[in-house]
Amino acid sequence: MAVFERGKPAVFIPVFGNEQAIDVTGAGDTVIAALTLALAAGANFVEAAHIANIAGGIVVMKRGTATVTGEELLGAIRREATGAEASGSR
Repeated sequence: MAVFERGKPAVFIPVFGNEQAIDVTGAGDTVIAALTLALAAGANFVEAAHIANIAGGIVVMKRGTATVTGEELLGAIRREATGAEASGSR
C-alpha cells in the first residue's frame, strides 16, 4: 500500500501477513471501511493506511467473503507494533 499526501514524501507500507492470499473477495471493501473508520476515529492518513492494510491482510487469508473482527484486528495491530509479525509469530 502507498500513501501520497501533498507536500510529504510517499509512504510505502509492506504487505501484512502472508503474501499468498487465499481469497481476495471483498478485500477492497474491508480496506476502505477500515481506512474510513480509522480516519473518523482521529487517525492520520498513514496510521489509517496501516490499520487498513492489516485488516485487508487478515481477510485475504480467509476463504470466501470474509470479515475481520475487532479482536482480530487489535491483536494483529499489537503483534505488528511489537514486531511479532516480522518474526513469524502470529
